[in-house]
Amino acid sequence: MMTSLFDQFSSPSLLSIPLILIAMLVPWLFLASSTNRWSSNRLISLQTIFMNTFTKHILQPMNQSAHKWAFLFVTIFVYILGMNLLGLFPYIFTPTTQLSLNLGLAIPLWLATVLIGLRNQPSASLGHLLPEGTPPLLIPVLIIIETISLFIRPIALGVRLTANLTAGHLLIQLISQATLAMLSMSAAVSLLAFSALVLLTILEIAVAMIQAYVFILLLSLYLQENS
Repeated sequence: MMTSLFDQFSSPSLLSIPLILIAMLVPWLFLASSTNRWSSNRLISLQTIFMNTFTKHILQPMNQSAHKWAFLFVTIFVYILGMNLLGLFPYIFTPTTQLSLNLGLAIPLWLATVLIGLRNQPSASLGHLLPEGTPPLLIPVLIIIETISLFIRPIALGVRLTANLTAGHLLIQLISQATLAMLSMSAAVSLLAFSALVLLTILEIAVAMIQAYVFILLLSLYLQENS
């Protein structure tokens, strides 16, 4: 039972080809591409308004030097959001439930923000490791703690995204199995379980959006701290 429950998180393959590569490319197929026409259609207009609003919201508290990250942040946000939402459809693999993929996104981006801080303002970046006014006896301990917390940041980014999506998918599968199992025993209980499944699915759509937003928001805070 437990093996079949967690089979949905194993990367499927066809003819020895991992299908996770296809699942990672699918979100880009649903994005409307720009045209050379004077007037664009409603989908492109809504997509442009959404991306402009999101970019202004993320970059508004940042310094001018950090605005060059706008394209990268929007791209990663749309990419993670697309994979999260598509993974809620039946028989579609969700790449963002893989910790390796999430860490592969989080670690390089976090490392880039740290390197930018060390290049632009090395004194301020290193100063974060030791709060001002620290007693001399606590200096070694605080430096160790702040260094560990600094290196935990990318792990927390990846684990947060993985854990939230994995937990949601497990709950959806468990409730869907309970709905089918109770159908032959009690139609009322089965209908109640199905109603809970619908509500949980709506909640997971919100979680998929929120987790993509939180991933980029935390990266923007790291960048703001080092820019």
